[in-house]
Amino acid sequence: MNPAVVQLAYLFSCILFIAGFMQLSRPKTAKRGNLLGASGMLLAIVVTLLDKQIVSFEIILVGLLVGTALGIFTALTTPMTAMPQMVGLLNGFGGAASALVAGAALFEILSLGNPLTLQFRIATAASSLIGTLTLFGSLVAAGKLQGLIKESPIRYKGEQCIKLLVLFVCLFLGSMLTTRPDTLWAYWALLGVSALLGVLLTAPIGGADMPVVICLMNSYSGLAGAATGFVLSNTALIIAGSLVGASGIILTQIMCKAMNRSLANVLLGGFGELKEDTALAGTIYAGRVKSTDPEEVAMLLEAASRVVLAPGYGLAVAQAQYAVRDLYNYLTSLGVEVDFAIHPVAGRMPGHMSVLLAEVDIPYEKLKEIDEINPEFEQVDVAIVVGANDVVNPLANTDPNSPIAGMPILEVYKAKTVVVIKRSLSPGFAGVPNPLFAYDNTLMLFADAKQALQAVLASLKELKA
Repeated sequence: MNPAVVQLAYLFSCILFIAGFMQLSRPKTAKRGNLLGASGMLLAIVVTLLDKQIVSFEIILVGLLVGTALGIFTALTTPMTAMPQMVGLLNGFGGAASALVAGAALFEILSLGNPLTLQFRIATAASSLIGTLTLFGSLVAAGKLQGLIKESPIRYKGEQCIKLLVLFVCLFLGSMLTTRPDTLWAYWALLGVSALLGVLLTAPIGGADMPVVICLMNSYSGLAGAATGFVLSNTALIIAGSLVGASGIILTQIMCKAMNRSLANVLLGGFGELKEDTALAGTIYAGRVKSTDPEEVAMLLEAASRVVLAPGYGLAVAQAQYAVRDLYNYLTSLGVEVDFAIHPVAGRMPGHMSVLLAEVDIPYEKLKEIDEINPEFEQVDVAIVVGANDVVNPLANTDPNSPIAGMPILEVYKAKTVVVIKRSLSPGFAGVPNPLFAYDNTLMLFADAKQALQAVLASLKELKA
């Protein structure tokens, strides 16, 4: 193909990538953003195949068919509760692809006896290191989320020193690969030590902080892709990888702020080791927790003019999004104003609650972010907390010694009445009790979220019959 046409196509692909990222900033336009980004990638792939003719199209077709079949199968069989694990795995696969492509390019050029440029050597080392780290870090993160690896942080004496030592070994091997690329043992050794580093960086992080880890691994996969773009001298891949890397870092910073973490904590790991304070829980809850039943909640909703639901991971576990939708539709039909309070880290990945609610066609304009909804809680008649805990815990504002001190929370306690749907008084990921459960305006509905919401709706319909 004409080089000018190829570069023009790559430029158009990058424009589509940028437009897609801009659309992804809002739930209402996210689907359009995905389509724009996918279209840009499709264009870049087609142009690259026509220009480079790397392998026969028969092999490419087989790869497309196998990959498409696996993608459709996993998309149809993965429940929404496992979507964070899926996102983590996809991040890892992206990193693995970058490392393997860089390695394949290295072996091909060496087998042909062609000289290696300094850019190629540095980029190959960077892609191999970051891509392998991303793969194994993502595997550990997905394992923790799936329960295959214990969610609590895996700690050991001198862990930070060991991680720094392994990092220095990676850098040494990367320099060997850069200065003496014909020394292929350095490439394989770099892959192995980078894999170890990915495990060591992720293992000390607790399950509560997996949203931050997923963002960070997403950024790493983008950086690995950009490095591979330099290996192949592919402009579209460089720009696309840079966009993913930069957006991942920005999202990581947003998640850190939402969880009151510093980026240094995330990069070094070793945070999230929080233990339940049972003594404090006894002091807070003793004789002050008031339980309720679906019938009483239905009576509260019957008299309400404005209701806000605050979903959490418990909603995903119970697969209660359809029950939430049915309750929302019925309350709306009665003329009740219903909104949803969305905390950035509710669930186990960024946007987890938004995805669940979008799945059941809750209008996007009803999803209110924390800064928008918090000033309105004083005008809310009933706030219903569905499976959330730490993101509504007032200790974040009142106890400077709490592990969640300073973390922005949904201020549901300001509502006239708060109904918390939860199986028990057990703490959230942070391991600290929640004084909200003992507030004078709080009622606890101890039940599975899906069953509780269905019972509330049935009782409400009986009242209106």
